[in-house]
Amino acid sequence: MYVRWIAFTSNRPMFSSIAKRLPGETNALYKIRDEIRSRGHVIQDLISGNVNEQGISFPQEVLDPILLNSSRTSAIYRPDPLGQKAARIAISSYYQKQGSVIPPDNFLLTPGSSISYWYCFKLLANEGEEILCPRPSYPLFEYIALLSGVRMVPYALDESRKWAIDMEELEACISTKTRALILISPHNPTGHVAGADEISALADVAERHDLAIISDEVFSEFLLEARTLPRPCNTAAPLVFTLNGFSKMFALPGMKLGWMAISGKADRVNQALKAAELISDTYLPVNEIIQAAVPDLMREGEGFLRSYSEQIRLRWQLAEGLFSRSGACRWTKPDGGFYVTLQLKDLDEEQVAETVLREDHLLVHPGYFYDMNPNHLVLSFAQNPDSLRDTLPRLLRRLEAMGLPRHKG
Repeated sequence: MYVRWIAFTSNRPMFSSIAKRLPGETNALYKIRDEIRSRGHVIQDLISGNVNEQGISFPQEVLDPILLNSSRTSAIYRPDPLGQKAARIAISSYYQKQGSVIPPDNFLLTPGSSISYWYCFKLLANEGEEILCPRPSYPLFEYIALLSGVRMVPYALDESRKWAIDMEELEACISTKTRALILISPHNPTGHVAGADEISALADVAERHDLAIISDEVFSEFLLEARTLPRPCNTAAPLVFTLNGFSKMFALPGMKLGWMAISGKADRVNQALKAAELISDTYLPVNEIIQAAVPDLMREGEGFLRSYSEQIRLRWQLAEGLFSRSGACRWTKPDGGFYVTLQLKDLDEEQVAETVLREDHLLVHPGYFYDMNPNHLVLSFAQNPDSLRDTLPRLLRRLEAMGLPRHKG
């Protein structure tokens, strides 16, 4: 009997259906990158948004005493599922200064925006139900959706209108299974910032169809011209989850500190908070030392944040100037964030990205990585100025050499 039982169980699948659907191979572009690196060449990454690698870091002389003090004040473990109250008060005050009144008890701290999305998906949708997501978009969502058992349904951003939301298509995407819609503003990778009219229209759609809005604002401090960011939390939308964190805001990705601000109709907010608190209490995933550091980081980091935001604006101005001197491509001017999209017209984007990588050792992304219509490249302009002056002219010369028609943006 024992032998027969072994034979029976050995035929069972080892992995779940989710594990089988997760990609297991490196894509072609990154295989080329790894091959070039293996030969000892240096690849200049023009897509990374990690500004720590580009000369921007939170001042170490300010950070060190804050972390030392917070390690002492959090020596005795007293977790709060929502996050330490002092941290939530400091974050609430940040929003209040910008005209958005969200009480401290309406915040939930997380280890970053990716986990915040997972919380939202689990809170809002049953398996097989739908959440609307902008297209183009960052590929992270499809993996979080897969792990959450929900279906992502894309709605279009209109490149001819600086990647504005196509409201008619968005509403046409809504079905009886739709539970929420995602807004990313400033958007990654197009740089579009949703204006007040778009936010109002989005809130109207959410109210008429009884949908939650997940508002991703991780690039909110990096507006290239506007000084204020229109926010869904200031509308009559029934339920809004506002996501942000320290990774982009203070150039502290290693701190793994994010948050969800929950606002809207009182009954919806209360139900969401209770459920989110229970999920968080199950894991208690946020480092206590980082939570204790939040008030000081937000207060002492104000000057750095102003300087950091200005550096990003200056880097865009430099990149725009370099683009304007070349007839090699069209671009859509971003309103915020770290990224810009280049339109290639008739050239095959995958071939261009591979050629630029092989010949110039520059890594850019083809548009299809973001579910973007052909043919585009995506790159970050948050590189340090010396790198921009070196890499962008090389990229543009390569595009011209590949026979791209000459026209200006």
